[in-house]
Amino acid sequence: MTNSGRFASMLAPPRPSTILRPGIPALPAGVERYRVKGRGTTVVKVAAGDRVTIKDVEGGQLCEVSFVDARGRFNAAGLGVAFSGVATGLQDILSRDEESARRVLSALKRRSVDPADAQALLLFGESSSPGASAELTIALDGLLIVGAPAPLMDAELQNTATALELRITRARIERTYEDMLPEPMADPVQDLRIPAARASAYFVRAGEFIQVIDVSGRQCTDFQAFSARKVDKGLDLALDATVTRTLLGRSYPTPGLPSKAFDRDFEPLVEIVQDTVGRHDAFATACNSRYYDDMGYPGHVNCTDNFNHALAPYGIAPRKGWEALNYFYNTNVDHQNQLYLDEPWSRPGDYVLMRALTDLVCVSSSCPDDIDAANAWNPTDIHVRTYSDTQKFSRAVAIRMTPDAEPEMTQETAFHPRLSALTRNHTEYRGFWLPNRFNNEGPIEEYWACREKAVVMDLSPLRKFEVTGPDAEALLQYCCTRDIRKLSPGQVVYTAMCYENGGMIDDGTVFRLGQNNFRWIGGDDISGIWLREQAEKMGYKAWVRSSTDQMHNLAVQGPNSREIIEEIIWTAPSQPSIGELEWFRFAVGRIGHFEGAPVVVSRTGYTGELGYEIFCHPKDATAVFDAVWDAGQKHGLKPMGLEALDMVRIEAGLIFAHYEFTDQTDPFEAGIGFTVPLKSKTEDFIGREALIKRKENPRYKLVGLDIDSNDAVGHGDTVHIGRAQVGVVTSATRSPLLKKTIALARLDVLHSAIGTEVEIGKLDGQQKRLPARIVPFAHYDPEKLKPRS
Repeated sequence: MTNSGRFASMLAPPRPSTILRPGIPALPAGVERYRVKGRGTTVVKVAAGDRVTIKDVEGGQLCEVSFVDARGRFNAAGLGVAFSGVATGLQDILSRDEESARRVLSALKRRSVDPADAQALLLFGESSSPGASAELTIALDGLLIVGAPAPLMDAELQNTATALELRITRARIERTYEDMLPEPMADPVQDLRIPAARASAYFVRAGEFIQVIDVSGRQCTDFQAFSARKVDKGLDLALDATVTRTLLGRSYPTPGLPSKAFDRDFEPLVEIVQDTVGRHDAFATACNSRYYDDMGYPGHVNCTDNFNHALAPYGIAPRKGWEALNYFYNTNVDHQNQLYLDEPWSRPGDYVLMRALTDLVCVSSSCPDDIDAANAWNPTDIHVRTYSDTQKFSRAVAIRMTPDAEPEMTQETAFHPRLSALTRNHTEYRGFWLPNRFNNEGPIEEYWACREKAVVMDLSPLRKFEVTGPDAEALLQYCCTRDIRKLSPGQVVYTAMCYENGGMIDDGTVFRLGQNNFRWIGGDDISGIWLREQAEKMGYKAWVRSSTDQMHNLAVQGPNSREIIEEIIWTAPSQPSIGELEWFRFAVGRIGHFEGAPVVVSRTGYTGELGYEIFCHPKDATAVFDAVWDAGQKHGLKPMGLEALDMVRIEAGLIFAHYEFTDQTDPFEAGIGFTVPLKSKTEDFIGREALIKRKENPRYKLVGLDIDSNDAVGHGDTVHIGRAQVGVVTSATRSPLLKKTIALARLDVLHSAIGTEVEIGKLDGQQKRLPARIVPFAHYDPEKLKPRS
């Protein structure tokens, strides 16, 4: 560079900071994205000139597009094309008693639209390719309805329903507040807009629902509530965050068991029903004048003063600082015990839904903080809606399987009606509610039932993908570490899936249903996305379609599991009987007899015991569960939850994502090096070259630990030799069978020899140590003789 060039660069203005925010600015200005679930529908307000793009992401999915004009009529003119005919798929979807269907029906009802009159444009179908798209230009203001209809899936035919992607490019980028506001969840009782830097108080009756919406995204709101009965008596016993934290044992309430928020009298005031964000604050007070004064902004508007003003008509005395549930605030405590904040996690349209447990006086703010990142430096409006106590809203949290994905609300598995009768202790797991433990048994009894008799558990959240097409085998051979070409129809193989650097994407099983028909079952949606991306990149003619929502599964595990399954499963002469079914094999059968519910039964499991998994369509789930349950009673069958499952899988040395492996861990370091047959699999696969080098130069090894202490040990505890840390505990449990605490740990290979004495670091890792030694891996049945038996 010349001197003049250097001088010019010195005079250049400072560069703006570069920030990537998947989910909000990932899309161009004026572009919105929606997910249309398979066998579901999505409704969006549109305006003339808006451009609509609909993509068949996974391929082979029918699409119905309907349009309702401002006069409440189904009108093809709004799409600029003719309707194909009656919207039978939409009518079928709306006939179901599901929350998403009720929302669409509510939107139609508000516009006096009769679904029986529905007409639709048909797009795509069985032969459409992955990524196929269609574009429309909206000609009238109105309501766009996009559905992904499909028949019930047949477990053997792989005719799964998959999601569509809807994108709308707005003709008018500067949209009004009303345009941005999401459709109500039902007919609102109250519809309150809270302008930026303001607050509003409102009355809510017991049983009614309160929805607090972040309309534009990245905006915080304080929420406070009072028992109206106590306010009438002159008592302003507000919702108390300290009491709530103490009673729940967590920072703030969340849908599920720890859902209630309490006042100072320990009276529950509200319960959280739905939450699409999952990151809030209940430590600090609402912002107040002292905060802004100390920051050099005297007189700055603040939430506390706004609360005082809004609550004055109810006779509630003002305060210098209001504690509150601070929704969408992204605050936390770091390792130096310092409270810090950053931009909220909330996206446009995110919300929290509460239910009032008594008559309430409520107050909500739209936080005015524009001097730090609390509201992404730009305060915007908050919206509050209340709904009648007659409405039905399921308990749910939202998960996003990738940072820029649309939120998916927690679902109940098809076995939930049966299992929820046995326990209320559920936890959210990968988008579904699963039992933690059962009322009468508890994890210890459930554990012993698995080891000595038999258990049944719900593993429906496992991600299933139908991989089909003439290049399906080639795709899986390229993306999986195992040799998929060696699989015969009816066989299953456990494999890893890796990135180019050898880091693991997921572990899972591949079922071969036919020459060009496979089913991938793993733990994470990203594995299916990865398969689809590689198919496109390599030009493979293969479809990768999600079937998780249409293929739910029970695991029946334990020494008596064969007798139970043999009694209830009928198989055709062309299929192996249950007694003939070997380890990592599967059969297509039916429950009871030739006309029974269709199922796929595999001799697989996650317990280290003899066991089976039964896959069925959700419509048949209760029949499948009842058959298993009734047949199992004489064999000592018990239900098993996640707590007991964790105990048996740790004993058996079975790995778990984000514990034993991450994308920084290769299969050798995760303890599953046997899934990488570098000598016998001669074809190239993703990560092969990196795995050859990593095997030759290992860094870490997964080992078993016996711990000479009854103190609790957990994931993330450090492992030491002397002062130096040599590893980390990945999973640990108190083993009822071995009568001691055991753990899985990832250690430096230099210190991984069996018999090596180590110490588990507690407190700060140095002040308290628990002695342990390295033992053979796994602790229980390392030769896997029991599942092979």
